[in-house]
Amino acid sequence: QVQLVESGGGLVQTGGSLRLSCAASKGTFSLYAMGWFRQTPGKEREFVAAIDYRGVTTYYADSMKGRFTISRDNAKNTVALQMNSLKPEDTAVYYCAHPPGPLIVPSTRPEGYTSWGQGTQVTVSS
Repeated sequence: QVQLVESGGGLVQTGGSLRLSCAASKGTFSLYAMGWFRQTPGKEREFVAAIDYRGVTTYYADSMKGRFTISRDNAKNTVALQMNSLKPEDTAVYYCAHPPGPLIVPSTRPEGYTSWGQGTQVTVSS
């Protein structure tokens, strides 16, 4: 069972930036794709970004393209989400997710992941 811990959330003004980090306890972290999702009350968990096990291929939801950047450091078992040009619509709880097995193409659906962090709150003020 992998343990995931997100950090870096907080309050930021419109147009500002935040960098989220997810630390994984699993020693085989480097073999797995990783994903970021977000959720607000009354809405389904929404895909944000994903990265393959190599840290080469990345995937983004359309509304995040050009603003968010996902990266990973396999030596430190961490994955990061750099968020720029933040909007009030980005306000949500952000979750780091780990799939059940090594995937070449990361899933963009929450059903593709079996391990989740506790989430970190991001609030963007207008």
